[in-house]
Amino acid sequence: MLGFYKYALGPVLLAQAARVRRSALRLPEPAGDRYGAVLAPGHAPPVRLLFVGDSSAVGVGVAHQDHALASQCAVLLSRRTGRSVEWRLVAKSGVDTAQALAMLGTHDIRPAEIAITALGVNDVTSQTASQRFLGDYQLLFDALRARAGVRFGVISGLPPMHEFSLIPYPLRWYLGEYAKRLDAQLRAWVASQPHLRYVSLGWTGAQQDLAADGYHPGPGQYRHWARLVAGNIAELLQAPADQAHGPSRVPDPARSGG
Repeated sequence: MLGFYKYALGPVLLAQAARVRRSALRLPEPAGDRYGAVLAPGHAPPVRLLFVGDSSAVGVGVAHQDHALASQCAVLLSRRTGRSVEWRLVAKSGVDTAQALAMLGTHDIRPAEIAITALGVNDVTSQTASQRFLGDYQLLFDALRARAGVRFGVISGLPPMHEFSLIPYPLRWYLGEYAKRLDAQLRAWVASQPHLRYVSLGWTGAQQDLAADGYHPGPGQYRHWARLVAGNIAELLQAPADQAHGPSRVPDPARSGG
């Protein structure tokens, strides 16, 4: 039915999308290094994290990387595990999942045990087909395993775009429904993979907690998100060794011609 509404409401949706693009407040990416280390006493090897994603992974909505997702997650994980944590961020505002995969080829990717991803909003706005979106995500993790030796992954879901008051109706409703579709498919795939964990962002729609643009997470949301991710990483690190394998492939009719 979404396809029907897309064409039935097409002129309205396009006009509203153009108006939002013109009027939206554009926040800068935060200052600060996109890599770092949190040192802990002892001789245990460090946990190496690789964050990949879009503007929310970058930390748009806060002024410095110290208050964004990656750095805060590393600090919390070190406290929880008592181990040193090294982290690196490969992310850029505006990228969808396929573009994030291509972006890996332009960066110096260091070895990492765990990948943390935050993607999908730009797949919604660019109307990536749901099967293509999931296929791109699988290819992304294949590349992370091949290039960085990633064993585990923590995947953030899509935010509740239907609650973002910056976006007018009916565009907000349509994008929200599309986001729910992609999120449900992503969540089902993650649930089938013992080496992956899913983190819901369904709690991020509260307007008073968002950044000044009414779209990106605010400081408190980044802190809470970091706690959720760190908790899932800690659980993965305690998982049996036989769970640390590569993702199972899900057939993609859009790619196979089926």
